[in-house]
Amino acid sequence: MRFALLFLIFFSLASCEQNTSDEMTTYYFIRHAEKDLSDPDNHDPDLIEEGRIRAEKWKEVFKEVPLDMVYSSKYKRAHQTAKPVADDHDLPVSLYNTEKLHDKDFQQETKGKTVLVVGHSNLNPEFVNYIIEEEKYEDIPESESGSLFIVTVTPSGEKQSHVLYIN
Repeated sequence: MRFALLFLIFFSLASCEQNTSDEMTTYYFIRHAEKDLSDPDNHDPDLIEEGRIRAEKWKEVFKEVPLDMVYSSKYKRAHQTAKPVADDHDLPVSLYNTEKLHDKDFQQETKGKTVLVVGHSNLNPEFVNYIIEEEKYEDIPESESGSLFIVTVTPSGEKQSHVLYIN
């Protein structure tokens, strides 16, 4: 409950900041929801029921967030996590290339936008660290699917990041 309250407060503050400048960029990074681990040879598994439920919870979490873009990796589990949020905002799920996380084009095309990125336990922290230009976050444990990284970039280039845990 305490985390939910802090989360709502942060979203409220982030929304207020966004209204003061069209150039504020906000990134929300979440890891894909729980995947099917029954076949170790399957490198692109679907979500399990628990994961589908979590994807619907993410939809509720982001319901009042004015998203401009939703990105996912090419993997089914990430796309299946992103789709309920994207559908709720009438947005397409765009793919990002996991091989080009350090591509300045991504930051340029998302400048001034509010963006959800659905990724993976190793890629999200790497992506966040790249944007904030410091090695602040480590890989997410395989058992953790409720972490939410929030990164804001001001028009002057000041960067802030936070991580919340939503269960």
